Amino acid sequence: MGIINFIIENILTQASITIALIAMLGLILQKKSTGQIISGTLKTLLGFQVLSAGSSIIVGSLTYFGQIFTEGFKMQGIIPSIEAINGQAMNELGLGRDIALTFLAIFVFNILLARFTKWKYIFLTGQAILWMATMTTVFGYFAGLRGFVLILVGGFIGAVFAIAMPALAQPIIRKITGSDDIALGHFCTIGYLFEAGVAKIFGEKGENKKSIEDIKLPSHFEFLQDTYLSVMVVMVPLYIVTVLFAGESFASELSGNQNYIMFAFLQAIQFVVGVYVLLAGVRLLLGEIVPAFRGIAMKLVPDAIPALDCPVFFPYSPNAVILGFITTTIGTIIAMFTLPMFGLAMILPGMLTNFFAGGTAGIFGNAVGGRRGAIIGGIAHGFFITLLPALLVTIFNSMGFVNATATDVDTVVAALLYAWLLSPILKAF
Repeated sequence: MGIINFIIENILTQASITIALIAMLGLILQKKSTGQIISGTLKTLLGFQVLSAGSSIIVGSLTYFGQIFTEGFKMQGIIPSIEAINGQAMNELGLGRDIALTFLAIFVFNILLARFTKWKYIFLTGQAILWMATMTTVFGYFAGLRGFVLILVGGFIGAVFAIAMPALAQPIIRKITGSDDIALGHFCTIGYLFEAGVAKIFGEKGENKKSIEDIKLPSHFEFLQDTYLSVMVVMVPLYIVTVLFAGESFASELSGNQNYIMFAFLQAIQFVVGVYVLLAGVRLLLGEIVPAFRGIAMKLVPDAIPALDCPVFFPYSPNAVILGFITTTIGTIIAMFTLPMFGLAMILPGMLTNFFAGGTAGIFGNAVGGRRGAIIGGIAHGFFITLLPALLVTIFNSMGFVNATATDVDTVVAALLYAWLLSPILKAF
């Protein structure tokens, strides 16, 4: 059991190592030379680590932005955090081992389902699987499940989501990427499909719809055709205006000895740096993982398709990512003030979710309904991803997780589904 726990906690939960090992397996199955196996494995590891480094830079910048945003506009409410729920479940309920084994069960069931059904998607976003394992384990535990039953039921439900979400998103992903080489492995997919549905209804119709990527600018604004410069032009004013609302006294606590406005400016630039690093990692990762995955497709799971994290798709429609971030943020702010009128909790906008999930949703909205679809769909998406966590707050309160909720829409849906099916038992808590 000690070896299994070590593998789960130190290898499988490290997404970069897991993906590198899968790439290595694919190269071995293709009977590549030792040098090619080592090169492909290490480049896959490097690509994912570069992607993660870019994500970390963005997270640091957006964490700061979230603080000045909350202070500047005097917002008080619940900040969704699956990490907090994971920590409380492991430390206070002692579910760490069960969550780790459920994580492994999800991965194993995913491979089995891909092998023996028509859905050939292998979900490779380890962190997302960990959050799904947390939710299924916690809700199964409060429903009275224990031991291997808790692990197997949670693992199977998680695996169903792990294979169903990429399958549901693939028609649109195929339209975005132009191929079936990769799929989307991110547990916010229901939100993306929701935006796509809204974009289809209210967006532009036909094959000639105007994409946000096709905007024609006057000659003196042509520099904005560069992805990174266009991101900078949006983010710098956003940060500076927000820090002015936050005020010098509060913002100076975050900036230390540096002028608080200059610090906000540099944080906005840091965000752009993060986007640059992230996209470089995506290019390196895709250059290795897709060819290596053919070995698994040929041997273990015929026609297997790797389901990868959402930033992998950002280079396909970078303008839609920024539009999705902005419109989703608008939607979350509208929901924040609207939902309490109906007796629901006030959920504060989560800037990390708004960027990564909102940006990906923007790609979906733009692909289905053009610019108009991306704008209307993005605002609706922001409202939708705030509504579901608000519904979850009451259930979590009854389980002892006070003023807590989660963000990733698919994990929330899994939890709400659990809660609905097991409501008679949950009422006892």
